[in-house]
Amino acid sequence: MESKATTDSKRSDDWSFFEAVYCISLSERSDRRREAHRQFAAVGLADRVEFVNVTRHPTNNEQGIWESHLACIAKGLAAGAEHVLIFEDDIVFDDFSRAAWQSAVSFFNVHEHCRLLFLGCLVTGSRRTGNPNVLSVDYRSLAHAYAIKRSLAVELVDEKWRQVPFDAMLAGLAEEKFAVYPAFAFQSNAASDNANHRGLEKFRRLCGGLKFIQKMNETFHRHKTAIIALHLLVIAAVLWLAWHW
Repeated sequence: MESKATTDSKRSDDWSFFEAVYCISLSERSDRRREAHRQFAAVGLADRVEFVNVTRHPTNNEQGIWESHLACIAKGLAAGAEHVLIFEDDIVFDDFSRAAWQSAVSFFNVHEHCRLLFLGCLVTGSRRTGNPNVLSVDYRSLAHAYAIKRSLAVELVDEKWRQVPFDAMLAGLAEEKFAVYPAFAFQSNAASDNANHRGLEKFRRLCGGLKFIQKMNETFHRHKTAIIALHLLVIAAVLWLAWHW
C-alpha cells in the first residue's frame, strides 16, 4: 500500500530524509566514537549523526542494550521525527552505493507497511520486492543499523525489558521486515562490550568475522535455490562416478 508520503516535499534520496540520526555508544568508549565518526564521514553522514552516550548497565548487558535502543526511539519521538536512523558504535560501512541507498529510501518512504528497514543484518530467509535494492526478510538478529518509522516507534517505545535481547524482540514482532540489498552496514570485529557474547564473538572471528558472515548469509538466502541445486548436482555427479568407476 502506498502512503501519502509520495507527495511529501522532503527529499527521499539521501540521509536528509531522516529527521533524527542516532548512534549508541558507551560513555567510556571515546575510541569507538572516533572510529564510528570516520565511518559516518565516509558515507556523508558525519554532520547528521548524534551520539547518544549511555552508561553501562550495572548487572545485565542485554538489558542495557535494550534500554539504549528504546532511549533513542524515545528521543526521536520527542524530537517530532517521522523517520529515525539508529546505529551502534561498532558500525562499519562497506560497498556503500548512494544510488542503491537512494532507491531503498524511496521504497521506505513510499510504502506504509515498510516501517522497519535494516541496513545490514542476519536473516533466515529473503524475498524480492518490487525494488531491486530492498528485500523482504525473515529477520534473525543484529540491530547495529536500522531505520524505523514513527508509527512503529510509538508502538515500541514503552516496551518493558522481557529478558531477551533487543534484536530477538524485533525478530518476534508481527511486522514485515525489510533490508537494504546489497547490505552496506556491518558490525566490526572489534571486541564486543557485551560480555555475554564473548564466546560467540570468538566463533564469529574464526568464521571470518561478522562482515564476512553477513555477506555470506545474504548471498546464501538470496540464491539459496541455485546453491542447493548446485550442491545436489555435485553430489549426484560424485555418486555416479563412484558407481561407474
